[in-house]
Amino acid sequence: MSAYSDAFRALTSEPALRPDQAAHLLANLRKEIGEELADDVERDLSGKYRRTATDTDASFRRKRRDYGAAMRVVNAFRKLAASRLPNSTPHQRTRSTS
Repeated sequence: MSAYSDAFRALTSEPALRPDQAAHLLANLRKEIGEELADDVERDLSGKYRRTATDTDASFRRKRRDYGAAMRVVNAFRKLAASRLPNSTPHQRTRSTS
């Protein structure tokens, strides 16, 4: 079952979720959304950086280099979506010197 339907069922059912259950449910939802987004971007990139008949060898090497850089970002996004760590930055404690 998908994380979407699990979340919907949990939100519409009568017994309230415990905090650990809600965290697990949200983590699964974040992972699934991240995977779907990364897959869509990867599919779009593969079409954008294909070799065309008008490409020279140098322009195709540039396309291949750009595709590699874009895929590194997509894979980093996948890793971030699947991580168990919080994605928010910690509160910055600034001390007043006055």
